Amino acid sequence: MRRLGEELIVAIQFLTRIPMPAISFEADSLSRAVKFFPLVGLIVGAGAVLLQQLLTAHLARPLIAVAVLTYFVLITGCLHEDGLADTADGFGGGWTKDRILAILHDSRIGSYGATALVLSLLARYLLLGSLPVQHFAAYVLSAHVLCRWSSLPLSYFLPAARDHGGQGARIARLVSLPSLLFGSIFSVGFVVFVLRRSSVVPLLVALLVVVLSGWFYYRKIGGITGDCFGATNQLTEIAVYCCGVWIA
Repeated sequence: MRRLGEELIVAIQFLTRIPMPAISFEADSLSRAVKFFPLVGLIVGAGAVLLQQLLTAHLARPLIAVAVLTYFVLITGCLHEDGLADTADGFGGGWTKDRILAILHDSRIGSYGATALVLSLLARYLLLGSLPVQHFAAYVLSAHVLCRWSSLPLSYFLPAARDHGGQGARIARLVSLPSLLFGSIFSVGFVVFVLRRSSVVPLLVALLVVVLSGWFYYRKIGGITGDCFGATNQLTEIAVYCCGVWIA
């Protein structure tokens, strides 16, 4: 139980800015902690739902969407936004594997990255403001569980695109089958629980985003990087929001 508790702490430390107690970090700590990524998504989503409920009686829906989106950015430290921007720059500006990886490694943001970041923030703002109030909690929680779940199949099936270090190399092909099953069963079970019959489309859409993005990364660079994980995370979150607006 202590080992599981430490893995959960590692997952929270990696994905959020939530203060956690210091623990010893081992070489495989992050790869073992990936199974708790969906649970961290649930924690992050729960904070957004609480914020929305507190503000509903006082602010218009567009302002609530801004507040919730700001909360997401602050609590995650722009981790996934940074990944999306770098991925857009890399694949938008690079034509060879080496050039794409070089751009991905560059911390500076280019025109493709800036455009992707603006579109992501705008899409999430509009979708959060358009989700029906009675379905807001279910779809926000589902979106954040599934977008963190996306790292599980990607890290299980895809190798690291770089031969040397990087965030992607710390988990790519290092996640065990029990971890994949644990995180997947938790994610599917939770989404089915909160969305009932409406869960089928978000689950299929999230799976489609993961499969297509994973295939794209493998075809272009032969594997995955930390930035690619962040990009798929953002795309999955947006896709589930779209399902909520469309279906509800």
